[in-house]
Amino acid sequence: MKLLLKNIYYFFPVQLFLLHFRKYQVLLLFWYILGSTINSGFMKNFGADALFFAPEYLGSVNMLGAFITGMAWGVFIMSWNITTFILHSKRFKFLATTGNPFLKYCINNFIFPLLFLLFYFVKLYRFNDYKELMSFNEIAGIILGVIMGIFLLMALSFAYFFGAGRSISRTMSVIIGNPELFKKTFTGKKYIADDFGLKVNYYLTATMGLRKSREVGHYRQDYLDTIFKRHHLAAMMCMLLAFSFLITVGFLLEYRLFEMPAAASILIFFSVMIAFIGALTYFLQSWSLPATIVLLFVFNYLYQNEIIDPRNKAYGLNYTNKDRRPAYSKENLNTICNSQNVANDKANMIRVLNNWKRKQQEAKPLMVFINVSGGGLRSAAFVMNAMQQLDSLTNNELTKHNFLISGASGGMLAATYYRELYRYNLKDSSFNIRDKKYADYICKDLLNPVFTSMMARDIFAPVQKFSAGNNRYIKDRGYAFEKKLADNTRGILNIQLKDVADDEFNARVPMIIFNSVIKADGRKLIMSTQPMSFMMKPLLFMSDSSISPDAVDFAALFKNQQPMNLRVLTALRMNATFPYVLPNVWLPSKPVIDVMDAGLRDNIGLETTMRFADNFRDWIKENTSGVLILQLRDRMDNEWENTGDLASITDVMVTPATMLQHNWFYLQNYNQTEQFNYFDQDNELRIKKITIRYKPEKVQDGAALNFHLSAREQKDIVQSFYSPVNKAALDSLCILLKH
Repeated sequence: MKLLLKNIYYFFPVQLFLLHFRKYQVLLLFWYILGSTINSGFMKNFGADALFFAPEYLGSVNMLGAFITGMAWGVFIMSWNITTFILHSKRFKFLATTGNPFLKYCINNFIFPLLFLLFYFVKLYRFNDYKELMSFNEIAGIILGVIMGIFLLMALSFAYFFGAGRSISRTMSVIIGNPELFKKTFTGKKYIADDFGLKVNYYLTATMGLRKSREVGHYRQDYLDTIFKRHHLAAMMCMLLAFSFLITVGFLLEYRLFEMPAAASILIFFSVMIAFIGALTYFLQSWSLPATIVLLFVFNYLYQNEIIDPRNKAYGLNYTNKDRRPAYSKENLNTICNSQNVANDKANMIRVLNNWKRKQQEAKPLMVFINVSGGGLRSAAFVMNAMQQLDSLTNNELTKHNFLISGASGGMLAATYYRELYRYNLKDSSFNIRDKKYADYICKDLLNPVFTSMMARDIFAPVQKFSAGNNRYIKDRGYAFEKKLADNTRGILNIQLKDVADDEFNARVPMIIFNSVIKADGRKLIMSTQPMSFMMKPLLFMSDSSISPDAVDFAALFKNQQPMNLRVLTALRMNATFPYVLPNVWLPSKPVIDVMDAGLRDNIGLETTMRFADNFRDWIKENTSGVLILQLRDRMDNEWENTGDLASITDVMVTPATMLQHNWFYLQNYNQTEQFNYFDQDNELRIKKITIRYKPEKVQDGAALNFHLSAREQKDIVQSFYSPVNKAALDSLCILLKH
């Protein structure tokens, strides 16, 4: 029994498995990230797990996408094998005495990949069965596709290494067959065992049989080293091919054929990173960390001197006239919102309000402000379905009475899309804006191209450019997001601000205010087709120049940069720039500023609505029967959550740092409830607030906040519109609009 346990312990696969935890643990980080992602832990809120379980290719989840993902898994596993072979092979000298040592190494290094893939397939089946509502045959097809991809990649890799092994054997056999040449070539001492090597009793052969490891004491040290070095060189050439492939894909992403599933891009990127870390460690040994630090300093120098400039820009803006860039300062912002500009901009907005009133049937119509919440495609799906259903219930009276739309992120994607569909309907009455296909379009995946571009283009090929008007910009994941959104919505959003300015001024369609948050100071950036200087400060402090504006009129600040050429797609992206998923957009001011998701400041758009209504309080009192603020929320705003006790010592350490992030939504709600309470205490504006919410059938099955929705999540979102929690709100809305 003791001998059996000893042989198991010194079994080559077991020794390799244990060695991975003892040496170069940084390589395990990639396995951990993938494992946590597949276990719906790491980046769950971004929908990263769905990328691996339902790989999308050419617009649909299919066996071909699974096959490509399987090949990427094969690349990742082979990269792991190659890198660890290069780093660890000298610990197992007996490999040099076998035929095809790398093949033997891969066969015996099976424990980690095999356990991981079994875990992956179990999770894939459960996810697609429950979340994606796939049939058994569909799931089996995806699993089969992944397995076929892995086996094909492995077969190609081993064919390459068989060829390399034969070439090495032919070269070495010439030397071995000539004793004189052997003595001249290998003059070193015989191999001497040391503490560096590890003991192995048995290993698996290519036919999966057991074989006792050979003693190498009679071999010369430099002979063994030469064999390993030649196999290492062959392995490095294989990784260079993977690196070249990733760069090539980055340059060819414009062609749909090369839009790989995001999971495949992530796996190939991780493969390259493993190879890069392995190469640094192998060639530089103890100098690898200093070399990495020097490399970071070099990149930082190139970035600071604008030799490389990967920053994302607002498509449509002019970045070339550097001498005409505006100053981003308290003085300049106060100049923009001086009393004369505010008076002029208010007069312009009064004309817009009068145009809106002339479109109404009543002498004193109800003025509707629609607020939509941020929340990725979860919010987009709910808002789109809600607006279609509400217009159906009210015979389009909701949109006719709607003056202003504001909000954040995913909700704004859907609200803007619906507004544009309505604009098309005015030109062609046969255009059915309540067709279900439009709700399906806005729900289509946006995560896949973003992650694919991030891995294949942003990092390895950030030199491609495209033109928008007379300006050129770098293609990155921001560009990929806009392109995919334009494709999903059949090009209807591929317009500029100036294209809708006349329709908004004449109130043919509801006006939209796009917001974003300036990262440096938290000020709100207000993007609109109409001048908005009156929105830069609260009304009470407008004439006080000692009070800095807390918002910025985008068009006024960047008047010399052609602000009306800004693409609506870009305005939407600036409104929905979730950290890391999409790049911050930097703007051409002095100093440079960059902007992020509007939800950081106002995730529902209520702040914008209240400030606008406050500025035109007198007009609203005289010309309307009151104000309705309709809020379309992707989550409950007054739901009680039982946070429970801290589950572990890790929670005790992490919770203080993440408390603000986890409670940001609630803090905004508390603050806005308080603001709204004081906003119209005397009821001058006769304000009514109605909220329609997405409430999942089961809390644990609620849709995640990301740019990917599963089939079950889409179904749950659609059904929630008529949930009991919304019935009273719908009845009240129909009464107000007399339907």
